[in-house]
Amino acid sequence: METEKEYEKVIIVGLERQNQEEAFQYSMDELEQLVENAGGKVVARLSQKREHKDSRTVIGKGKVTELKHLAEELDAQTVVFNQELSPSNVRNLQEEVETKVIDRIQVILDIFALRAQSKEGRLQVQLAQLSYILPRLAGQGVNMSRLGAGIGTRGPGETKLETDRRHIQRQMSDIRNELKKIESHRERSREQRKQSNVFQLGLIGYTNAGKSTLLNQLTEAGTYEKDQLFATLDPLTRQFDMPSGMQVTITDTVGFIQDLPTQLIESFKSTLEESKDVDMLLHVVDASAENIEAHEQTVLSLLKELDMGDIPVLTIYNKKDLLEHPFKGSLYPSILISARDAEDVDSLRETLEEEMRKLMVPYQLQIPGHRGDRLAELRKYTILDRQLYDEKNQLYFVEGYAKANSKWAKE
Repeated sequence: METEKEYEKVIIVGLERQNQEEAFQYSMDELEQLVENAGGKVVARLSQKREHKDSRTVIGKGKVTELKHLAEELDAQTVVFNQELSPSNVRNLQEEVETKVIDRIQVILDIFALRAQSKEGRLQVQLAQLSYILPRLAGQGVNMSRLGAGIGTRGPGETKLETDRRHIQRQMSDIRNELKKIESHRERSREQRKQSNVFQLGLIGYTNAGKSTLLNQLTEAGTYEKDQLFATLDPLTRQFDMPSGMQVTITDTVGFIQDLPTQLIESFKSTLEESKDVDMLLHVVDASAENIEAHEQTVLSLLKELDMGDIPVLTIYNKKDLLEHPFKGSLYPSILISARDAEDVDSLRETLEEEMRKLMVPYQLQIPGHRGDRLAELRKYTILDRQLYDEKNQLYFVEGYAKANSKWAKE
């Protein structure tokens, strides 16, 4: 087992606005979880109630002195601010505090650097980190040497933060070109899926809502499952069967979080665009989360920002096994399940098929008796409700539901 000494000792600092105590505490708890996910150990919290942040050091002068003494007393290696720090904030704080000073965004970027598995994921994280570092190069002074290791420095660490601006800009340009190549390949795959008449689902939700668990239960995909933030970064598309036998595809996406760095939204747009052309989104919500409304709002706001607000959504309230009181969701249509319960997952498939019917169009077709291949195709790509065989005319009469833009809907 790891001892405390093996962790990076961290002090987290936050600014509490008036009448926002509950949201503030939740945000600080989340920051602590982020720090732990990045390999740190929170040894102290420091907060200050004030309406506007101090333009020089975010927290007031007295609090900065308190922070300095606290860091010395606890031998902390890192101070993490819950608010985004400007380059001048870092510079001014660094003059006072004898430790590395970073913010929430750098911790999130750091976790992404630790978790990205695919080449594309790693490139996107690196691009986001470099975008964040670039405006902060000027006047970093003593913080440069302190950013040599630990939380907030993984990913482009080998690029030594002292490297000149031009070199970083060149690197960013190279990464963008590399990502364009990957994106065009992804675009081709997406076009093929569109033309294949397959009904496509996209899995979205706040980080740690249980998306990967659900994906594994539906598809036996074997993705990484853990109770931690951003367990999954790289998009994964898998196939599974509906109760009617129809095959659909489902794409997992990176978990959303409050104050997701704009650099990351920008960098991961191509990944999230995997879900842009889907027929329906499955929004997984942790029904047991304390701050459930904020989680829902974060996801819905980001969907708007990504121009995905018009895609039909089925909300899946997950982790019902962790609920202590009766639960009623605020989003509609929705279903309450535990992704670890096989019966609940079966109920979800049935509810999902009902919701899919509402988006599809009914069809009635006659198929020659010798065209078994067409019948098999209908079973695979549509909800086939009824099939009668007329022996005299050697014809199949079939009816069901198909995607509105599919070839069967047009026949």
